[in-house]
Amino acid sequence: MDNDPRHTSKVVAKWLKDNKVKVLEWPSQSPDLNPIENVWAELKMHVRARRSTNLTLLHQLCQEEWAKSPPTYCGKLVEGYSKRLTQVKQFKGNATKY
Repeated sequence: MDNDPRHTSKVVAKWLKDNKVKVLEWPSQSPDLNPIENVWAELKMHVRARRSTNLTLLHQLCQEEWAKSPPTYCGKLVEGYSKRLTQVKQFKGNATKY
């Protein structure tokens, strides 16, 4: 973020209110609503299973496992967003099964 006043939270909050945008009552940073958290967890699991012994090997394993990840995986996570959002609403922002 820079110091541009358009990027301050008060300005954003006012714009949302003025434009009648309904916002969630909990932070938008919910890991349950962020598909990349699932991607990182999956990558981490596959890399750990291969047990790197040094930083160079860790880097190589991360690249190899990332390359193996099917493109459809990310698409499925995005497709499941509505279901996750419903769960987050149901649990009022608390942890879900995701």
